[in-house]
Amino acid sequence: MEQNVKCRQAEVTRKTGETDITIRLNLDGTGKASIQTGIGFFDHMLNSFARHGLFDLEVQAKGDLEVDCHHTIEDTGIVLGEAIRQAVGDKKGICRFGECILPMDETLVLCALDLSGRPYLRYHLDLTVPSVGQFDTEMVHEFFYAVSYAAGMNLHVKQLDGENNHHIIEAAFKSVSYTHLTLPTNSL
Repeated sequence: MEQNVKCRQAEVTRKTGETDITIRLNLDGTGKASIQTGIGFFDHMLNSFARHGLFDLEVQAKGDLEVDCHHTIEDTGIVLGEAIRQAVGDKKGICRFGECILPMDETLVLCALDLSGRPYLRYHLDLTVPSVGQFDTEMVHEFFYAVSYAAGMNLHVKQLDGENNHHIIEAAFKSVSYTHLTLPTNSL
């Protein structure tokens, strides 16, 4: 007996005075990614996000990087959150809660989320350097805030252990993607 499964995909574009971003998202993909933001470390994080969440993600982002990375990263979070919200649709057939504790070398990060439609972010990462590559570490919070509010998700990201800022950030991105996309297809 074959099930009629809804295709959980979305394409979202956002154009502002500072950015021009298009994201294509397939929640039922295989982890393929094509990411171009102009920020090398951010591209690496979004590639990890897709690969470990096992979804397909295309990101084309142009921003005012001559100013700094803020608008590009924040607006990418807004567009990704909107794509998640659209792809999930009416949320029928999913379990709306998920959690993950993800180790990465010396680092351990906890993520828990609820696709409730009520946005909220609790964020506790102890980042001790101002940047990793051309990526300002304060933008990790801004990115997850934008994703959580645009997606309508209650999101908790908490560092339990770790010292290396690259590992902490990467574990946060991976734990959020793994949590979101491994939600079992049960009824609400």
